[in-house]
Amino acid sequence: MDEMTALILALLAGISLGLVFFGGLWWTVQKGAVAGHPALLFLGSFILRTGVALGGFYLVSLGHWSRLLSCLAGFVAARFLMIHVLSPALEKWLKLRNERSHAP
Repeated sequence: MDEMTALILALLAGISLGLVFFGGLWWTVQKGAVAGHPALLFLGSFILRTGVALGGFYLVSLGHWSRLLSCLAGFVAARFLMIHVLSPALEKWLKLRNERSHAP
């Protein structure tokens, strides 16, 4: 496999890792608001998401710093993608929550 293909695959893997990481964070925040033990949920989610991300970075890089940077770029791109996609949902959720808190 040539280096350019490896970098593109590392970028795609980084996007996938980012979607899993930030999607898991979104899910955790949604469930944490109503969980019986939110601290355990947040801690467990953090450990799992971080372990998956770090393990993925390790496997993708295979000791090549250029693959690691490409994977990291994909991870950060996924963060911006998730913010763009979930911002309208977040605004709707916050508006609904604020309306409920002002009800008599």
